[in-house]
Amino acid sequence: MQVEFKDTIDSIEPSAWNALTGADNPFLRHEFLAAIETSGSVGPGTGWLPCHATIYADGQLIAAMPLYKKMDSWGEFVFDFAWANAYQQHGLNYYPKLVSAIPFTPITGPRFLTSPKHDFATLAGTLIDATQQFAAVEGISSWHILFPQQQDQEILAEHGLLLRKDCQFHWHNRGYTTFDDFLNELRSVKRKKLRRERRRIRESGITFHWLGGADLTADLWHDIMPLYASSFIRRGRAPYLNEKFFTTVTASMPEHLLVILAMHQNEPIASAICFRSDDTLHGRYWGSSAHYHSLHFETCYYQGIEYCIENGLQHFEPGTQGEHKISRGFEPTETWSAHWLSHPQFAAAVDAYLDRERTHTDDYIETVRDHIPFRRDSK
Repeated sequence: MQVEFKDTIDSIEPSAWNALTGADNPFLRHEFLAAIETSGSVGPGTGWLPCHATIYADGQLIAAMPLYKKMDSWGEFVFDFAWANAYQQHGLNYYPKLVSAIPFTPITGPRFLTSPKHDFATLAGTLIDATQQFAAVEGISSWHILFPQQQDQEILAEHGLLLRKDCQFHWHNRGYTTFDDFLNELRSVKRKKLRRERRRIRESGITFHWLGGADLTADLWHDIMPLYASSFIRRGRAPYLNEKFFTTVTASMPEHLLVILAMHQNEPIASAICFRSDDTLHGRYWGSSAHYHSLHFETCYYQGIEYCIENGLQHFEPGTQGEHKISRGFEPTETWSAHWLSHPQFAAAVDAYLDRERTHTDDYIETVRDHIPFRRDSK
């Protein structure tokens, strides 16, 4: 077996990469990662430098892992700024670090992409060892695997990496055939609140359109981009992704795209850019040009729930954080990351911290479950 680190996804044959992804996960597709790179959303000057790990046998790609050299901690959604500050206070360099993740995408999925014809544990173990050796040669402080699936978590822990637990809020389809079916599962006070929020939107004269990849023209993206950018600009940051990225993925993987577009007086006023797999809708990027009561809830949550019900999708993952999702039918879901730090004393300190943090996260999830809005006699 030969391990190679690639500085661009385009140096890897797309069909060979996609053959390893296995799960129906649009964010792992070669087309998605290539669009991020070719659009300039990652690369020099962005804080993300690709160095994807690969394993070849007899000239065939048999394993791979998305990997980036990071110069900061933006766009990851697993927060280690305090760790970076601690390194700096002790005169040590935290950056660059290595990150195995999908840029700007906090979605759980495989991180070790392996051929089903080979032993998973052997290939994953080889990727782990090779990445740690790469970090040592490059003088890199640490390696962080973000949002790995359970199989990956287990082998990472076996190899001594430190596991970190967090929480997102996901919606699950319990066999609903209409949005009212979903509402009827909620307690009366919550049901009335959701209906009141939806009624405010209708009374404001706002309408919604569900646009798939085939509907998304270059002119439409030109209208949508200022809406997407607005959420970042309000926080004093440039958008993570640019218009070229969105037009590229529209052309290369249109079946995975959904844009929920809000219109008022024939003008677009808000949008939620989503990606979908066979059974899950992933809400990713929201923005608006105007303020209307409940517009965010309708665009980002209720329209997505309605889309899932009408299209038979089983899950809706609307992104990170946001306790306001709980009262709207989203349930706490564990997410994980794994961490390797080359400095032994810092690794020990982080290990102790993560142990305490996991206890806090478990307590938080249990507390949240007490506030889920479903009737006690519902499914």
